[in-house]
Amino acid sequence: MKIGIDTHTHTLVSGHAYNTLREMAAMAAEKGLEGLAVTDHAPQMPGSTHVYYFQNLRVVPRQMYGIRLLMGVELNIMDENGTVDLPDHVIEELDISIASIHTPCYKGEVTKDAVTGAYVGAMKNPRVDIIGHSDDGRFPADYGILARTAKETGTLLEVNNASLSPKGFRKNTRENAIKMLKECKKYGAMAVLGTDSHVDVSIADYTYAFEVLKAADFPEELVANTSVGKLESVLKRGRRRDRG
Repeated sequence: MKIGIDTHTHTLVSGHAYNTLREMAAMAAEKGLEGLAVTDHAPQMPGSTHVYYFQNLRVVPRQMYGIRLLMGVELNIMDENGTVDLPDHVIEELDISIASIHTPCYKGEVTKDAVTGAYVGAMKNPRVDIIGHSDDGRFPADYGILARTAKETGTLLEVNNASLSPKGFRKNTRENAIKMLKECKKYGAMAVLGTDSHVDVSIADYTYAFEVLKAADFPEELVANTSVGKLESVLKRGRRRDRG
């Protein structure tokens, strides 16, 4: 399987990543990608940036080194309701958005019902395109409900390569990713592969993500980012534009 665009990457702006936007784009081109989504952490992540950064992303060229750039955000899910940490009007102007639970930011209960509710609430937000690294066993979730809601809302569920790495710090990620993919296959929900790169050399490395796709016997047609065009056509914002 060929992945056309890496949908989850971070630059220096996130505060704990190590490369500039140009360095990330240049590496994406070197590795043969069609596109790159730059999804820096939203403001509630310690060390990240201000809302003004996201409001000003319109000035960034969407072509660089011959690849398509999607300038977006990784939002923080803050509570059981799925509240995120940028205003709707700011998210609406971006090219792509991921919503994830991070330990420094999430203030809700850490029970399966509460965490599942947090993800469902975020998926019901028409501006949230992707749920990031829901494989983290520290935040237990009902993957059947997630997959069914993803299908109903047109949200993509992420297979996060960094989560699956032996160097990763999230818990039970391989087992949970396989469960999630099997539920996605059952309901016809689409998945997306992201590297969650915080350094340029990790871009386009899907070693562990491909392993869980194989283990779940997951069909390529349900992988959203095999090309830039396919991804843009299934993002919530892309479908809204198509409807005109």
